[in-house]
Order: sequence, then C-alpha cells, then structure tokens
Amino acid sequence: MDFSFNPELLASYGISLTAEEFKANAATTVVVGMSGGVDSSVAALILKLQGYRVIALFMKNWDETSADGTCPADLDYQDVIKVCEKLQLPYYSVNFVKEYWDGVFTEFLSDYRSGFTPNPDILCNREIKFKVFFERAKLLGADFLATGHYCRIDATGEAPRLAKAVDQNKDQTYFLYAIDKKVLGEVLFPIGHLPKPKVRELATRFELATSTKKDSTGICFIGERNFKNFLSQYIESSKGNFVDTKGKVLGQHDGTCFYTLGQRKGMGIGGPGEAWFVVAKDHQKNEVILAQGQDHPALYADGLWAGELNWLVRPPSGTFRCRAKVRYRQAEQDCTVTVLEQQVKVVFDRPQRAMTPRQSVVFYLEDICLGGGIISEIAPNYAEQGKALPGSALPEVFASEVQA
Repeated sequence: MDFSFNPELLASYGISLTAEEFKANAATTVVVGMSGGVDSSVAALILKLQGYRVIALFMKNWDETSADGTCPADLDYQDVIKVCEKLQLPYYSVNFVKEYWDGVFTEFLSDYRSGFTPNPDILCNREIKFKVFFERAKLLGADFLATGHYCRIDATGEAPRLAKAVDQNKDQTYFLYAIDKKVLGEVLFPIGHLPKPKVRELATRFELATSTKKDSTGICFIGERNFKNFLSQYIESSKGNFVDTKGKVLGQHDGTCFYTLGQRKGMGIGGPGEAWFVVAKDHQKNEVILAQGQDHPALYADGLWAGELNWLVRPPSGTFRCRAKVRYRQAEQDCTVTVLEQQVKVVFDRPQRAMTPRQSVVFYLEDICLGGGIISEIAPNYAEQGKALPGSALPEVFASEVQA
C-alpha cells in the first residue's frame, strides 16, 4: 500500500499538509490507542498518511470469556492486528485489567451500592486512557498519544484547549472533561474534524478490516450487557418498594441501584393513566419514587451544585455565563455558574430534566470545553416548589431523550 505524500487525498478529508511538514513528521513518534474499532483504525490511517512514525498499542482492561468460549478483547485484538498489517504498523498489547478494576470498576460499584448512577466512561478516560495508558505510550518513545475520540485540540491560545468535534452528534468532550489538562499538549485526535460517514468512507477506501464494524456501546471496555443482570453479579439485590410521590406503595423493586432518574422502562408498573417515571430514590428507605407523565414537575429543577471539579482552562472565579450539559446526549443549556470554595452552583435558564447526583455537569464556552464536576446536589424540583413547567409541552430539547 502506498503511503507516500498525497496532498490531494489529504485535502479531500480536510487535512492541509505541505511536503516539508510531511517529511518533518517522520521524526515524530505517535502511539495510537487501538481498540479494534473503526474510529481508532482510521485515526492510525490518517497519521500514517501524514507521514508520522506510528505505533499501535492495544490495551486489555476486562478479562472475561463469553458463553461461546471466546474472549471479546482477544477478538478485538485480532482486528487490531489485521488493520496494523494493512497499514504496515508495529503493534503491541498491554494488560491493564488490574488498573481498570482498582481505578475504575471498584468506584463504579461503590457508587451503585450507595444508590447512585455513576459514569464509568469519564473515570476510565481519566484513570486509564489518559493516565496509565498515556504513561505506557511515553515509555514506548511517544511524542504524542493519539486516540479515536471525536474531539479536537485548539492550539490558538496560550495553552492547548479541548474543543468539540466538528460532528456534533459524535462529540465526546463530555467524557473527557476530567483528564489532566497537562496532557493536552501531547495528545492528538486525528478524526475530530471529520463527520462519521467520512471516517467510514476512509476505512472502506483503504479496505480496513474494521470498516463495517459496529460502534461499541455500553460500559467502557466491558461493552453492551443486560445491565441489571451484569450488576447483579457484583451487588446483592435488596428488595424494596416503588412508591408514588405521596408514599403510596405501587410495587416491589430489586434494589435502588438498578434504577436511574428519568427511567420509564423495566419497572413492571402498569395501570391506567400515563407511563410511570423514576423521579427520585431514597436509598436509606430503599424506596424508588415514581410519578406519571414524562413532563411531571418532579422530574424538573432549575439548578444544581457540583464538586470534584476539574478545569481544563484557567480556573474561573466569581460568577460567569456559559453553557452546560448534565448528560452526554443532551444539547448544551444556557446557565449561570457561581464558583464557590470547593464547588460550583449552576442555575439554568430553563428547567432541566432528571438531573442525577454523581453524574457529571460539563461546561462550554462556544466550542471549548472548560471542564466540569460531579453533581452533588439538585435544587428542589418543580413539584416540591409547587411550580408548573413553563409552557404546557415537554421542552423540545428533552424529547429525544424521553422517547429513547
């Protein structure tokens, strides 16, 4: 396969590169985190086309054999090998099963046992991909670590900043806000400027083995599971009651950990009227509180407090305006942020649905990800305040989340 300088090809995929830059790139070593998926495969391909010295590094973080006797991680590594052989790349594999268990999974389980709904992808990026994996890449002589994340590095300011991907539907900055900002000067995100269809197109054009492989979903490095069954392997069920907002018992649940705010499926509560939604959890009483209707006031609140802050820019002070989101699949929302000693208070311009303690709130100023924190407390909801939602219909921004 020909990997000589091809400015027309690069330009067709939004990359401007001179012959001098291509030649100079040969002296720069980039270690690419290869997962066995199409995104990291194309990230490696783009770097190769730009003339870098590219090394592939696969990490195994979860050790489990499927019912058919296969190990999903081993199958992913076989796809990495096929891509690397096609791209003429050296490749290595590292085992971080212990680091993942100690640094990510134990905290994940601890939060669930306490009745919270954590986000392991954020913790995985902070503790594994951009920490121990980054350190291993440096030991291999990397000048840069590259990944297949959909985001970009903005180098126009005094220091590198994390910027959103061009493809807003794929942007992954929400999952990256907690990484150490010091690594931003030593990481590359080669596909952050491309829409997903272009990534698939490149993989097909170069006949990569992963070109038609489905995107990974589910828990970071563990994959898509029947979540309740998976969690039950590690957390004992603790039966309690489903109750309505007035305390009336509606049925039994298997444990508060198995339910999250805003959830409408998997509770087995029927009867007349609208669908039931989880609006709160009382872990001490082992109760899951439900209300009928996707736009019930108990689902909405105007504000939150967040701690465990991580700023990717110079830490702000006082009160400032920006946009924020409290879940990955949410459009950013206008808000006012007040910086306190160890936390921030966030007041949104419009009510937010099903904000959840121990999930993350992430802040943006235009395309730049400012950082974020862990939600510690939610302001009183509209039902507690005796307030009606502004307007009679569910805010449009939440419609896709509720219907999903």
